[in-house]
Parts: sequence; structure tokens; C-alpha cells
Amino acid sequence: MAETMSVKEAARLWDLSERRVSSFCKEGKIEGAFKNKHAWRIPVDAQKPLDQRVKNGTYIKSNRPVNLPLPIGVSDYRLASDEYYYVDKTMMIKDFIDERAMVSLYTRPRRFGKTLNMDMLRTFFEKTDTDTSIYFKDKMIWSCGKQYRNYQGKYPVIFITFKDVKKDSWEETFQRIKQLITIEYKRHTELASSTVIQDRDYYEKIISGNLEPALFDSSLYMLSKMLHEHHDTAPIIIIDEYDIPIQQGHMRGYYDQVILFMRNLFSGGLKDNKHLSYGFLTGILRVAKESVFSGLNNLAIHSVLDNKYSAYFGFTADEVKEMAAYYGISEKYDEICEWYDGYRFGETEIFNPWSVINYFNNRCEPRAFWQSTGSNDIIGEIIVEADNDIYTKLAELVNGKSFVTNIDTGVIYPQIKNNPSTIYSFLLVAGYLKVIKTVPAFNGDFLCEVALPNKEISFVYNKEILQKLERMLPQATTISIQEAIFTGNAEKLQSLIQELLLQAVSCFDTAQEHFYHGFMLGICTLFNNAYVTSNRESGNGRYDIQLMPKSSHLPGILIELKAEKHCDKEALKKLSEAALKQINEKAYDTELVNKGVKTIFKYGVAFSGKNAEITLG
Repeated sequence: MAETMSVKEAARLWDLSERRVSSFCKEGKIEGAFKNKHAWRIPVDAQKPLDQRVKNGTYIKSNRPVNLPLPIGVSDYRLASDEYYYVDKTMMIKDFIDERAMVSLYTRPRRFGKTLNMDMLRTFFEKTDTDTSIYFKDKMIWSCGKQYRNYQGKYPVIFITFKDVKKDSWEETFQRIKQLITIEYKRHTELASSTVIQDRDYYEKIISGNLEPALFDSSLYMLSKMLHEHHDTAPIIIIDEYDIPIQQGHMRGYYDQVILFMRNLFSGGLKDNKHLSYGFLTGILRVAKESVFSGLNNLAIHSVLDNKYSAYFGFTADEVKEMAAYYGISEKYDEICEWYDGYRFGETEIFNPWSVINYFNNRCEPRAFWQSTGSNDIIGEIIVEADNDIYTKLAELVNGKSFVTNIDTGVIYPQIKNNPSTIYSFLLVAGYLKVIKTVPAFNGDFLCEVALPNKEISFVYNKEILQKLERMLPQATTISIQEAIFTGNAEKLQSLIQELLLQAVSCFDTAQEHFYHGFMLGICTLFNNAYVTSNRESGNGRYDIQLMPKSSHLPGILIELKAEKHCDKEALKKLSEAALKQINEKAYDTELVNKGVKTIFKYGVAFSGKNAEITLG
């Protein structure tokens, strides 16, 4: 390897700041510069760069701004890497070539760079009429040696993304999938005039739109066969976001139909296909082999729990620090961590890339950018199907706590209803939980300690939970309560909590225990930013609900709930008084008093059927 120098040494040699030299490396303005672990290495004979980009080893003039724009919504690798600030993920290519698995599946949450990475693979491997090596010569993969560069531009590629296949019926979904497959056939214009493909009739029918629907599930296999015949090189097949139609099928009632079609489509293209060089798939869920990838024994799965490829989807801490330095806002790093860090893929700490670039683009004003990028129906469905144990654990999550649970990365959508314990597996792979600690379980799954990743995801939970519990916690009341907390209006808060309790308990009849846990979850969500909620021991017993204020100007709150059937108004009043008496006699306020809380609201709440009574203390 040629002799190299560090960023510090180059900065001294060229009379520049280290930060400026790092930026030049990042922007590809120093020929031959590469990253060794976390540090840039620069050839000792490299020339001091000007403010232009490197192309084919020569410096060319550019009209680009000093700071490149951020690639918001850009999934075209050529465009992203050439015209925008691009975080170099090309070492993923090296890792794949070293491994060369026949078919690789990468599962990550939405908006974590899956489509951009797949387009990067397509651009690198695809045989085209133009020289696409220019998009890699200033990237890390190019400095890895000729044995890797030899793969560039050598394969025909089939590329299909299902990321926008979000239809309400199987008929609409099938029509859209047919359209995408036909577009990919048409993209390979070399087949139109090929004299060597053997299935000319199939090709003509699919191009003209006359192929019988029953034959479409063999379309991947047939296209790979034709490309192999024409190029004398078996193609690479890339299927991006393969499970979006499957998720839609689950939510809209056509799951069995979409699973059957996908199983046949993928089996033909990826299972024992002699016309395949390599296959790549991305999705959110792994989906159990028996449901989609039946018999596909050559599948290498890389989930959020695996170390391989863990740094390539999302931004690492070093990448975010480098980006912050490039845009001159390094002081914002801690705020970025609070809002968008917290994911852990394998052993790698990961930031949400979509939210980070939107944060920079939004003048560093933190918001829950990720929640608007897709449906959060999965949380809503979980809340609807939740039992008391799930309510309790969701309450722990929104309270900032963690717990240990079994995680099966091969979970399938119908299991949400059939096996409620699978919900944490869904939440983890979909990006709504982070793993703190992992140990293998005896059954091949994992035991994981899980928690909410960051502030952004906390906002997503709060919004979805409050929407699903709106019947119990009316929006007008919850907004007024939040306003009272924000302004520190204790008198108004006391009145509103009484109103909330009356409205909530009147919604339920005999399901007192279910109500209790649902109400507890709603309270945790509603008061999340101002209070720490709990139902543990204090004084001489265990209270039902305590709200410990995070700010000294807010009151502490204790709520004791009691329920009996067939109570008249007088009996109900006595029951609520007994609840308040229990708070006082058992000194439930001990923890609040010891924490220095000066004002404490105490509520004895009794309900029977749809009637409720509250006694204040």
C-alpha cells in the first residue's frame, strides 16, 4: 500500500484546519483518500485540493455551493453521491464481495436508507453503455483494490422496488406489481432485438400487456433467463421493500393472496435458479421462511440484531459528528443524540438518517420527522389487541423504562392477533424499540432488554396511544390538561383531572381491570413530558397511580381507584371516600413529600358501571 499521512499531518503541510481537510476527504476532493476504521488516510503525494470535486483523477470546476444540499427523499445513488452530501456506504459492496452469499436479505425500519443502498449496488454491479465507475472512484470501495473493482459494471441487473405498492385491494396490488415488472422488462431494451433469447413469445406478451395473469409469478425467473442468454452472464436480482405489499395485505384483508403470489414469484427468481448470480432483498420484516421464502435455503438474513452490515443502514455516531462539523453546527450533536440516536443494529450505535438530515434542513429545530413518513398502524393495532400485561409494558416504555422480552425476528403479521407476545418483535424490527442487551434463547430466538430509542419515537407512541384511547381520554380534555401543565395552573389542572376521570370511567362497564391498565397507559402518555408516572409502593402500601412532577412549580398527584358492581349514588360516594381515606391512612404521599413536592392533589375515584364519583383530598 502507498505511504499515507493523517488529516493532522496534511493540515500542517497545506496550512489548513484539520476540519477543512476532513471535509475535503468527505467531499472526494483528495484523490486516493480513504477511511481506515474511523480515521482518514491521505496519500503523501496528494495535491492540496481546490474547492472542486474529483472526477477520473482530475479536478474540474463546479458551480456547486460550498455546502452541498442534503439528499432529502433522494434514493437515486448517482444523484445522491454526485450532487448532494453523501454519507459513504460503499464498503457494504466490499463486505458483500468478501462473503458472496447467493441471496441476501437486509431487514431495517422504513427510511433507513434501504432503497438508496440497493440503488448503489445496482449502479456498481450493472453492465451499462456508460461508464458508471466515475460514481465510485472517490468512494472508499475504490481504494480497496483491483479484486473489488473488477466486479464493477459486469452484471445485468433486475431491479424492482415495491416501496410504493400500498393499495386497498389485492386486485389493485396485483395490477401495480404487474406494471412494475413490465417496466423492468422494458428497461432492458437489449432484449427487444436479441436473437438468442428462447422465450420470445413470453417477452412479447409481457411487453404488450397481453400476458395471462397466471403466468406473472414466473416473470422474475423468465427475465433472469433471458438476460443470462443474451449477456452470457447470469444477472443480479434486487428486490427493494419486498414486504410492503405483504404489510398492506395484512392491514387490508388480502394477506393470503399476496403471500401466495410473492412465494411463487421469489421461488422462481431466487430458489435454485441457475440464471442467477446473486440476489438482494430489503424489507422491514424478515418474514418466516415458511410464509414467503419456502425452501429458499440459500438465504443469508441480516436483521437488526446481526453485526454484519450493521453500519450501512442509518448513520453512525462518527458520520453524524462529521456531518455536523461540515455544516458548522457541532454544538448541536447532543440534541441530535437526544432526538434521533438510540438505535442499535448488532453492536453498532445508529441514528435515524431521515430524521437527522431533516433536522439539519429544518435549521436544527427538533421535530418528530419520522412519524410522518409512513403509517404507524402497527402501534394502533397493538393497542386495540392489548391485554393487561401489554398495557403495563407499554406504560413502562412511555415512562422511559426498559424490560426483557422474547424477540423472534422471523415473526409474521398475523401473529399480532394470534400471539400477543410477538408485538415486541414487530416493534423492534419496525424501528419503535431499541435493544439494550441481547442473549440467545434456548429456542433459537433472543431474549432482549428493550426500550424506546429516543425522544422522537416517544412522540410517535404518545400520538398513537392518545388517538386509540380517545374514547377514554377525550382530545379536548387532554389538550386542556397539557395547557394547564405548561402554564403551571394548578387550580385548573385539579378541575380538569376530575373531569378527565369522570369522562374516562363512564366509558367502561364491567371491564374494570382492562380500563385500569388502559387508563394508566393514557395517563403515562398524557403526562409524559411533565411527570414521571408509576404504581409502586410508597408509605405503607402500593398506590394505584402517582404522578411525580419533574418541575417544582407543578403539583404531585395521587389517584386511588375502586370499583364495585350495582352501587347506588350514596354507596358510590362512600367508596370514593374510602379510596381517599386509603391514600391518607397508608401515607401514599410519602415519596412525594420526601422529594420536596409542596402541593399534592389526592383523588379517590369510585366507579360502578357507567357511574363515577370522585372525592378530592
